[in-house]
Amino acid sequence: MTHPPKSSAAPPPAGPAGAPGIPAQPHGRPAPAAPPAPAPAPPTRRTAFAEGAERVRAAATTEPGRLRIIGAVLALLVLGFGAVAAWQTSTRAAAADDVLHRSQPLSFGAAGIYRSLADANTAAAGTFLAGGQENAKTRDRYEKDIREAAAGLVTAAANAEPGSAAEATVARLNRLLPEYKGLVERARTYNRQGYPVGGAYLRYADEKMQKHMLPAAQTLYTTENRRLDADYGDATPYPWAAIALGVLALAALGWAQHRVYRRTNRVLNRGLVAATAATTAALLWLVVGHAVARSGLDGSYAHGIRSLNVLHEARIAALKARGNENLSLVARGADTVTVGGQTYDAHYYDFDKDMAVLREALSEAARLADDDAGSAPVTAAQGDTAVWQRRHAAARAEDENGNYQQALDKVIGAEDATAECFDGVDRGLERAIGHERAEFGQAAGDGRDALAWLPQGTAALAVLGAAGSVAGIGRRLSEYR
Repeated sequence: MTHPPKSSAAPPPAGPAGAPGIPAQPHGRPAPAAPPAPAPAPPTRRTAFAEGAERVRAAATTEPGRLRIIGAVLALLVLGFGAVAAWQTSTRAAAADDVLHRSQPLSFGAAGIYRSLADANTAAAGTFLAGGQENAKTRDRYEKDIREAAAGLVTAAANAEPGSAAEATVARLNRLLPEYKGLVERARTYNRQGYPVGGAYLRYADEKMQKHMLPAAQTLYTTENRRLDADYGDATPYPWAAIALGVLALAALGWAQHRVYRRTNRVLNRGLVAATAATTAALLWLVVGHAVARSGLDGSYAHGIRSLNVLHEARIAALKARGNENLSLVARGADTVTVGGQTYDAHYYDFDKDMAVLREALSEAARLADDDAGSAPVTAAQGDTAVWQRRHAAARAEDENGNYQQALDKVIGAEDATAECFDGVDRGLERAIGHERAEFGQAAGDGRDALAWLPQGTAALAVLGAAGSVAGIGRRLSEYR
């Protein structure tokens, strides 16, 4: 029997530990083992926002999920409208209250400080002209003016912001007022003793008043008027952001109801109808209430503040004119001014300028007066001004002719003197100012009252609207359970 031939090929060398199939390396070293496969990477953890967005996308693929999103958006829109409306109307209501109870009284008080100082200066000159026979009424008027100016400065200081220009102005006036009063008292003392130096002290006091105190009081008045204008600017603008949000919320509610109607063929959804009604009421209240408030505040400015500013200007011009008329007799030509190469008595020259301002201010006040109660005292003041000018011309003629006593009688005498005319002008302006201030208070109060409950009301209606929208959408969601 024949056997197959044996192969001459050598068997493969054994690997480590006798494992076959692993070729030997040079010099008899075994080959290295194959590297292990890498472990799979752990899954990346998504952020909470990404997971939430994924849930929203998943929910939006189903009708209940879409309804939940719609309900949340509607509630947020209505609540956002209520929050913005409450915020904007509350700031405007606070500004309107400041107009009525803070900035306008402070502006009026600043004008009162100016008037008191100017009137004190006029009364001091009138008292000086009486010489040793001082008029008790004029002296009491001077003392009353000084007390009122001091009290007004205390009020202004209490309401001035620390470090503000108003605080510095009030401090300056508080420093100058005792100095002025001391000069006037020296003038009175020397005048009673018959010393001519009394006139010099009075002119020095008048210079301090005209060049330092009255300009400072004018600055304070201007500052307080700017504060008043700022409060008007904060109180009157329409709350456009709240109105826009309210319109957007109504549009979203309308769209949601239309969507419900298309999908269910039901005309009304009670919750969404209630939400629409509450939002509509809040929006109408916002628009109408603010329109009424704006009308009242604008009316208080047009028929109150503008008239008051003009009347204050007229009263100050009358006081300055009277002061210059008196001081022209005190100085007896010692104070002169040169204009265009011509030399004039300084106080007579200033008197003419003040009377021109007075006539112009009275004409403007008569134009702004919107009823008989406001125009009657202004018309009376215009008549007294005309008589004053005629009597002053007669007194000036006597003074220029050297008839000092006759001129003095025509200025401070008991009958047919310019003092009567000045008092008539001042009384008329005081009545007109009282009337216009009452008109301001009525109109500004109506404007402020229109905003009184608006922040709370719009917020409450917005909460009801948001609850209605959630209830309406919840009614639809219940149909899927």
